[in-house]
Amino acid sequence: MRREPASAAGRRDDEAAAVALCGLPGIGPVSLGRLLSEAGGPAAAWEAVRSGNLGRPGNPRPGIVPWAVAAARIDPWTRWEAAVAGGIGVTWVGRPDYPSRLALDPLPPPVLFWRGHLEVLDRRCVAVIGTRRCTPGGRRLAWELGRDLAEAGMCVVSGLALGIDGHAHLGACTAGPRGATVGVAASGVDVPYPRRHAALWQRVVERGAVISETAPGGPAQRWRFPARNRVIAGSSELVVVVESHSGGGSLLTVEAALERGIEVRAVPGPVHSSASEGTNQLLFEGAGPVRSAADVLDAMGEVRATGRRRPPPSPPPERPASPPGDPARGSRDRSAQRGSGPPPAGQPRSSRRDAVGPAGQGEDPRAARVLAAVGWEPTSLNRVVARVGLPIAVVVAVLEQLAALGSVAEERGWWQRLR
Repeated sequence: MRREPASAAGRRDDEAAAVALCGLPGIGPVSLGRLLSEAGGPAAAWEAVRSGNLGRPGNPRPGIVPWAVAAARIDPWTRWEAAVAGGIGVTWVGRPDYPSRLALDPLPPPVLFWRGHLEVLDRRCVAVIGTRRCTPGGRRLAWELGRDLAEAGMCVVSGLALGIDGHAHLGACTAGPRGATVGVAASGVDVPYPRRHAALWQRVVERGAVISETAPGGPAQRWRFPARNRVIAGSSELVVVVESHSGGGSLLTVEAALERGIEVRAVPGPVHSSASEGTNQLLFEGAGPVRSAADVLDAMGEVRATGRRRPPPSPPPERPASPPGDPARGSRDRSAQRGSGPPPAGQPRSSRRDAVGPAGQGEDPRAARVLAAVGWEPTSLNRVVARVGLPIAVVVAVLEQLAALGSVAEERGWWQRLR
């Protein structure tokens, strides 16, 4: 790896290597974390990858470029200099500037990119999240919560999406000098998604930070949204859901929060409003209600890591298809019981077809592991990844193969075994 002048060596070697590592094909938080841990730092990990001493986990599939081959085509310094020119910072687990709350997460972003002021994450943070398909009243309340919580000195965290997320950020941006907000992106911090939120991204950068574990220039790939949701939860001390449909993507963030023992609260809504089905269900299952920022601030003095789990829900009802123009929608929705269970009456427990890869490739042990991890009840992608211990991109590819065979089905981000 080309060296900078002696005064810039060491730390900048690591920064350039961290950027390059995130550009390897198919790399995700689990495999990247393994690389950094085994090698002892980004620069050492990069040299190990380039030399072929550290490679992709699992059995390589045809057409997949080995990491050593991909690394030979990447100039770390060119990528790092482009990031610096774009005002992008980079840190990783173990660095003094890495956010302390995320450092304690069970699956922290191994490498974190940001634009803005990363230190605002050292404040007490509240996630304000909800559906894209929100009501005017939901948008108004999200804006008020964002503004009032930021005025009170809280950092408002959300996902930069349309609807509730965007209005929570907008409210925080209108707060006084104490106001701060952090947007967690699925794309690179220099690739606004959705594009119509480009101006909002810039306002968030000015009043706080946009953060992401996706390398600069990276697109908002479908699998990155549920992975992004765990970062929203892990950055926050409390999660507030303003509006959510019964299969809303925000419920994946709720699941991530509950797995971490993070308190979840919800805004009550009209019982006949589909935009309040998910939040009203959370209230029914024991989440505390939020009527205004005052309720959140009261709760902040009493938050405990209870690790409470929601009881198993009823099977999801039939729903209309997702609205057009929202490619991330399919990967982010439905709150339901996780784990394995017996198949429905009359349904066979197993089938040879369950454990095979694409037609003509024979049995694939990874497919069998992923299928077992999905189980008979709706299961989130994050939970499947945690159960099998494979990179998230590999799990997504195997799930898509199983779906093509009719062994599993996906509905708004929740996977379920069919046969």
